[in-house]
Amino acid sequence: MSEVKISTADIQKLREMTGAGMMDCKKALEEATGDFEGAVDVLRKKGIAKAAKREDREAREGVVIAQTNADNTRGIVVALNCETDFVARNDNFIAMTQKMADIALANFPESLEALLALPFEPGVTIAEKVGEQNGVIGEKIELGRYEHIEGASVLTYNHSNNKRSVLVALNQTGQDEAGRNVAMQIAAMNPVSVSKDDVDPKIIEKEIEIGKELARNEGKAEDMLEKIALGRLNKFFQESTLLSQKFVKNGDQTVQQYLQSLNKDLTVTGFKHVAL
Repeated sequence: MSEVKISTADIQKLREMTGAGMMDCKKALEEATGDFEGAVDVLRKKGIAKAAKREDREAREGVVIAQTNADNTRGIVVALNCETDFVARNDNFIAMTQKMADIALANFPESLEALLALPFEPGVTIAEKVGEQNGVIGEKIELGRYEHIEGASVLTYNHSNNKRSVLVALNQTGQDEAGRNVAMQIAAMNPVSVSKDDVDPKIIEKEIEIGKELARNEGKAEDMLEKIALGRLNKFFQESTLLSQKFVKNGDQTVQQYLQSLNKDLTVTGFKHVAL
């Protein structure tokens, strides 16, 4: 008898159906030889039954934590989600998120799936721990986000309510204050990218289409729509890309000008922003 092949898409589908972790879903599908209803039963028998009944509910609350290694060359951010703020404020829930962040930083996995497969404690993976907590807490719990970044210098910003965190990588060391200021800028202004050069082409295409439609609705001539849309796109770049944004601590400077005032070659090489 040939072994049933379980695809990542099947695992994700079951995860969305049940709220269980990726590795739990994979094992359940393997045990049920690919049958989804059977896999749900497997998860219920393992104490994740409450999660299987919560596919129509959203885990919008939770805890977000960003941290760096000792020499500030690597950083990670994780978000452990739950349904209510009551659970998110629980000390045990915060401590569990912190432990997952510590594991992520120590191992620096390449993906959320890889993080979920790491051991949380002897004999229990992070995915299994999350699944267990669905039944223990009585809410849909999921490790919703994991991001990581490397750089010459990586700084963090963690908002006081544990609901928003930022990692920012600079190309130079010894600029900790600048890094923290830029991290706060990202938290406040939510840029889509570092500069216009690395904006997702799909976003640019969408902004141009929106610009054309706005101009069309204003009664502009069809042969002028592209030019007007490109003008609006430049404004979008100024407002929505980090280095071109007005610096929140000094509106007379852009973020790029602020960094260059400290060192002409200082710049941001990347950032991650996770918010509930």
